[in-house]
Amino acid sequence: MGTSSLLLLATTLLVVASSSSASDAPGFSCGPSSPSRALPFCDRSLPAARRAADLVSRMTVAEKVSQMGDEANGVPRLGVPPYKYWTEGLHGLAFWGHGLRFNGSVRGVTSFPQVLLTAASFDEGLWFRVGQVRVVPNDNTTLAGTRPYLTRRAYVQAIGKEARALYNLGQAEGLTIWSPNVNIFRDPRWGRGQETPGEDPATASKYAVAFVRGIQGSSSPSATGGGAAAPSPLQASACCKHATAYDLEDWNGVQRYNFDARVTAQDLADTFNPPFRSCVVEGKASCVMCAYTGINGVPSCASSDLLTKTFRGEWGLDGYISSDCDAVAIMHDAQRYVPTPEDTVAVALKAGLDLNCGTYTQDHGMAAIQQGKMSEKDVDKALTNLFAVRMRLGHFDGDPRGSAPYGGLGAADVCTAEHKNLALEAAQDGVVLLKNDAGILPLDRSAVGSAAVIGHNADNPLVLSGNYFGPACETTTPLKGIQGYVKNVRFLAGCDSAACGLATTGQAVALASSSEHVFLFMGLSQDQEKEGLDRTSLLLPGKQQSLITAVASAAKRPVILVLLTGGPVDVTLAQSNPKIGAILWAGYPGQAGGLAIARVLFGDHNPSGRLPVTWYPEEFTKIPMTDMRMRADPATGYPGRSYRFYNGKTIYKFGYGLSYSKFSHQLVTGGQSPAPDTSLLAGLPSTTSSKDTAKSYHHVDDIGTEGCEQLKFPAEVEVENHGPMDGKHSVLMFLRWPNATDGRPSRQLIGFRSQHLRAGEKASVRFDVSPCEHFSRAREDGKMVIDRGSHFLMVGKDEWEISFEP
Repeated sequence: MGTSSLLLLATTLLVVASSSSASDAPGFSCGPSSPSRALPFCDRSLPAARRAADLVSRMTVAEKVSQMGDEANGVPRLGVPPYKYWTEGLHGLAFWGHGLRFNGSVRGVTSFPQVLLTAASFDEGLWFRVGQVRVVPNDNTTLAGTRPYLTRRAYVQAIGKEARALYNLGQAEGLTIWSPNVNIFRDPRWGRGQETPGEDPATASKYAVAFVRGIQGSSSPSATGGGAAAPSPLQASACCKHATAYDLEDWNGVQRYNFDARVTAQDLADTFNPPFRSCVVEGKASCVMCAYTGINGVPSCASSDLLTKTFRGEWGLDGYISSDCDAVAIMHDAQRYVPTPEDTVAVALKAGLDLNCGTYTQDHGMAAIQQGKMSEKDVDKALTNLFAVRMRLGHFDGDPRGSAPYGGLGAADVCTAEHKNLALEAAQDGVVLLKNDAGILPLDRSAVGSAAVIGHNADNPLVLSGNYFGPACETTTPLKGIQGYVKNVRFLAGCDSAACGLATTGQAVALASSSEHVFLFMGLSQDQEKEGLDRTSLLLPGKQQSLITAVASAAKRPVILVLLTGGPVDVTLAQSNPKIGAILWAGYPGQAGGLAIARVLFGDHNPSGRLPVTWYPEEFTKIPMTDMRMRADPATGYPGRSYRFYNGKTIYKFGYGLSYSKFSHQLVTGGQSPAPDTSLLAGLPSTTSSKDTAKSYHHVDDIGTEGCEQLKFPAEVEVENHGPMDGKHSVLMFLRWPNATDGRPSRQLIGFRSQHLRAGEKASVRFDVSPCEHFSRAREDGKMVIDRGSHFLMVGKDEWEISFEP
């Protein structure tokens, strides 16, 4: 365990063991004894914004300024308790932040897989909605001791439910959860890529909507048609971060605090901004967080174009805008954007910022008003947005423990059997089988007499959680998981840490040569990739590669390599080595990760995960992380980024993943190609491309909302499981253009569906295709247009041509 891990563990233990002197009752206003119970802001029949404005109008200037940080002071004379905005719930409630404590009746919460692994399931039903209960094809008990069922339920609903339960118990001083992270995983070296849904804007957008609705207690996207209003009251408040084009921590001396990202309007429109737009427009997120970085010379948290014009104006944000922690102070101290602290606070609030994570606005807000840098009305506008969200959370409706629909939640609703089973479900559905030579997997447990488990990641509970985690209900490491299947298991760490500066190669070789089967659990840890730390290499660190090669050479039969990492790694050495029979990527799989991996290895779960990111070769590290361009530039040899634009070599492609079964799929047309009704385009103007005079296009804005609805059409795909095992299959539908000129992607994911099929079973899955969303591309100026002429729907090797003509 590295020094940083020890410090983190010591810190978390200190938090858990700290005094529990805080009240076991939740903080709330407008109860029977409140001095303000008869005032309008306590009137539940009024709109939240009106109630919030009434409350703000009754505060003094000093009281208002005290509300402008993530730890807001109470206002006793109005019966308003203190409030802590910063709570994290990336893949389970977390130690990070100020809003939670785990030293009351609840001391553990459900720890789900890190986001990138969950995204690999390509299953919106897993991300959000309640689905079917199905039989697990084995007699093993689950982590919760139930058999043989796994309830498929959205894990983000579980996170929101556990947050509300802690609030009712007085262990949460806020219900504003600063998750999800929906930044695009642009560069494989990024330390926080593990927190995101991956490199694809469509996937990140769908994940964003599912997460926000699950946390806030909304209906699922499929159940509501995509644009339903947020619920009242909110179960919790979700905050989409970090807007926008933020994906660098510390590379080659450039830090996120002083990095000015130079981003084209084209890349903002079709890559970096879509997940945030979906958060707000479809998910109805009640918060967006602006990033540390500058965008084309303007700090994100000082950009009125971003915060006011885009978030509130174009997207209609109903909620508040927060800075990342200390981002306002950094605008002055590191970025030197404006001369004084007072100027800094003023420029941020006038741009549209409502809340600063930290104390900077509280420290300098009063002076900014006194110096005329900003007005009291600027503060009032921000506080009205903040208190309106707290009104929607029910914090001004009296004691929440007696109110529907969340008042009955408590300790019995945390770490439930359902939530534990869901953590297992999410982990095993995300595991990606990368290599399976000669069908070495799955293993027959009855035929495995002895096994060697080698690797620093085999029995390290901390590595399972990635970052932003809390105290897990319980933890199953990979070693423990395999011990549940094989009686005679011997273990050796092999490396002193993920850095693997010291390797016990001789002992590992001896152990491998004397065992029937060998499992290697290698990969990374938070000492290589995390917030504040980017990687410099895509290779496995230190002596890991030489250890793997030596063990594989000594083993009696091909070994099985399991990689626990956040970002991708260059495993060319293992990919081409015939003595390495199978490779699995298991991300950072959460509390049930060890059991999930074991179930896949021994065939109790048929792997169905697909990579949500491109795995690049080591040579990609020659590309500066600071080069934000997504599109390739053949003139300079720049290869581009992500499967949509990258034209170089890959280790594994986006969407790659093997199964123990053979699946086939084809577009079903009923005798004709699926197509939109384009007759309405006849009366619309078209524009000829300045770069390709043979091409003309329609502006999406000209088609309009009603026209875009009329253009939608269904596409159906028939999927068949040819066996030999039951299992899930994720159908990915892409669009490609006739050519990738004029900034067009080589292909673009437009949708995905996950379908469970018995061996020999067929099923049809439906895609609702929206040309305005799925056929459109961004021009250089960021305007979205649809080319006239041919477009191609693609599912695997099957494709259909769609003619887009009036």
